[in-house]
Amino acid sequence: MNTSLRLTVASLALALSAQAEVKVVTKRIDAARGAANFAIPGVPSPHGDDLAAKAALTLVDGERDANGGDLDRLTDGQLPKTSDDPSANFFFAQGSDGGRLLLDLGDIKELKQINTYSWHRAERGPQVYHLYASDGKADGFAQKLKRPDDPAKAGWKLVASVDTRGQDGGRGGGQVGVSIFDPAGSLGQFRYLLLDVNRTESQDPFGNTFLSEIDVLDKIAEPNAEAPVAEQILKSVQLEDGTRFTVETTEAPDLTDWAQKDLIPVMEKWYPILVKMLPSEGFTAPRTFSVNFTNEYQGVAATAGTRVMCSPPWYRKNLKGEGIGSVVHELVHVVQQYGRIPRGGQRPPGWLVEGMCDYIRWYLYEPQSHGADLRPSQANDARIKYDGSYRVTANFMNFVITKYDKDLLKEVNAAMRQGKYTPEFWKTRTGKSVEDLAAEWKKSIEAGEAMTKKS
Repeated sequence: MNTSLRLTVASLALALSAQAEVKVVTKRIDAARGAANFAIPGVPSPHGDDLAAKAALTLVDGERDANGGDLDRLTDGQLPKTSDDPSANFFFAQGSDGGRLLLDLGDIKELKQINTYSWHRAERGPQVYHLYASDGKADGFAQKLKRPDDPAKAGWKLVASVDTRGQDGGRGGGQVGVSIFDPAGSLGQFRYLLLDVNRTESQDPFGNTFLSEIDVLDKIAEPNAEAPVAEQILKSVQLEDGTRFTVETTEAPDLTDWAQKDLIPVMEKWYPILVKMLPSEGFTAPRTFSVNFTNEYQGVAATAGTRVMCSPPWYRKNLKGEGIGSVVHELVHVVQQYGRIPRGGQRPPGWLVEGMCDYIRWYLYEPQSHGADLRPSQANDARIKYDGSYRVTANFMNFVITKYDKDLLKEVNAAMRQGKYTPEFWKTRTGKSVEDLAAEWKKSIEAGEAMTKKS
């Protein structure tokens, strides 16, 4: 090989080695209450004084949802205060498949990092988009390019494709941070950025991301410090039918052994049972869900869509008592999915939603616990009402199911999921109004018949 050829090959190798691939880091925290300034481990916090704050932001394609904030919400440095704060986020119109956003930086800048942030408790939390960039000088460059025209054929370069939906086995609800950068130090020299944003799901009209902020940093700006990354403790389980769930104990490592040995086997057994127990026409139960023991939730446990959040302090005190049963209660919520009733349908009453969960828990999962028993002395207690929710309603449901309608659980579930439940349901199924049934139930309590049969 002659000297000049060796130099050419060496120069080419050096140039290629200096070009690192663009990295996309996506992180999520199960934040029911949220972390200050989006302190998401592994991703810089929003900057507040970056190139995006000075850029012209335009809605190129798609329609803004009237319930959300204006476009300036994405660049004003102001962050949402809760996981369901529509006016503090920008999102595309209900029922649409997203759209396109254009940032004009004013002139060509050498970009170092682009970060995007979102926050919602469930399906609107994930981010799904393609990021394109251009200096505006290419032949045939089209600045305001609508769908379905391909940006790559109109003077744009595809910088990154982002999809955070697969994290933690669920749909990625919580605070989500995405950081796009080149480890070599520069993404390139660009004036325009185009975000081609897609919805996160199409099972209902509410799948467009709650976008909270967009940061664009040049080589001069210093990104905010990242929150420290904790070692993630995550157990992923796949059932025979393909259903997948995860149990995370990152914030409560002392619960890991209990979760793996005691809780997960019950979840593996009972989730398929619950799915079979609560069918309705045209409905498919979630095939992915997650359970996270997180200090962000205070209380016992709560479910948002397909995310179950459990409070570690309570579980530490109840590992040998109500711990597992409380998770079974939340798994019923995962299967119920009553938040997706058809437009114009009746929203189910909360007392019945919770009462159903406790009926399944106390009378089907752990009847030996007698957790919903009522003593004869409670018959005249003003707090003991059929719509008293949780254990009390569970006891009432058990009375009606045992005496009048063995299929009531399946039928009331279908009615609520389809938005068709009304108080007339009880008379249709049993021939008696809910008030008459309640009166009979009270008499059964007084007679000592409202106790779970001894196992």
